[in-house]
Amino acid sequence: MKVTGVRLLVAGAIGLLLYFGHVAFVPVALALLLALVLSGPVEALHAWRVPRSLSAAVLLILVLASLAAVVTYLSAPAQQWFASAPHTLRLIEKKIRPVEQLMSRIDSLRNSAGNIGNSTHAAPAPTAAAPEESTTEMLLDVTRGPLLSSVTVIILTLFLLSGGPPMLARMTSAFADDLNSAHIIDVIEKVRGEVGRFYVTTALINTGLGVATAFAMMWCGMPNPFLWGTMAGALNFIPYLGSTTTLIVLTVVAIVSFEGLGQVIAVSGSYLALATIEGQFVQPLLVGRRLQLNPMLVFLALWFGGLFWGIAGIILATPTLVALKVVAENARAGEPLVNFLSPAHDD
Repeated sequence: MKVTGVRLLVAGAIGLLLYFGHVAFVPVALALLLALVLSGPVEALHAWRVPRSLSAAVLLILVLASLAAVVTYLSAPAQQWFASAPHTLRLIEKKIRPVEQLMSRIDSLRNSAGNIGNSTHAAPAPTAAAPEESTTEMLLDVTRGPLLSSVTVIILTLFLLSGGPPMLARMTSAFADDLNSAHIIDVIEKVRGEVGRFYVTTALINTGLGVATAFAMMWCGMPNPFLWGTMAGALNFIPYLGSTTTLIVLTVVAIVSFEGLGQVIAVSGSYLALATIEGQFVQPLLVGRRLQLNPMLVFLALWFGGLFWGIAGIILATPTLVALKVVAENARAGEPLVNFLSPAHDD
């Protein structure tokens, strides 16, 4: 009983540390994930006598250049949609006016009841307006944190990739004997290989889904089909929630863009069919059942990851579970944890 209480206290302390120290921990965790994904190509190039530092720098430059190219290509249609947001909202309001009128009546009744209850209270005294910050100061405040975190992630990733397995060997040998150190390095290598393979395969699958979605949206007559294809591929890295968000966004855009209900159904139905094929057939076939995870645990990991670390926590949730499962598979007493993390299969 005491052991269980101590474990709960330790888990609570770790949770509080991760929550309040997210500014320090998030860049480190993202750098570890990026290093795991890119370590495979770096080690392959090192086998051809290319220095790790050079291959790591080239790979990071290619990744950043690819992201910049995608953002530049999609910035124009994205800005167009953001600029037309008020008009879009008016169209949505017009098309769902019956629901809006019902909600308006309910809101007016609730406000009337609140006014009756607060009629005897004096109105609060007006407060002095706070001095307004300049646009430059506000922009610096908004961008300072993400910019510093991005630079930290890039530098840490470069160090981790440049050090490679020799750095891991030196670090583990300082805290364990030769036998345990060799076992730890072996487990880390397996985690690196499995997580890297998982993410590369997932990236290829999501790219295929994005391309298929773009052509499906083009066939349905949707405006900016490649924008929606890119969105579908990017959000599909988030299990369950990503495809649901994409379906909702595509349906709303179709409602705004088309007058007929048939085209809206075609847009939603085509993406739903593609997402079903990807989730039920392509993903299990290419990723394999060995690295599949319990859907409930994935959802909980996404929930707590977003609660603790925001978007970064959502990104890190699934690979963390994958790494934990690989570690459990290579531990002497890890079978219960493997069974806990694995999905239930009917006989």
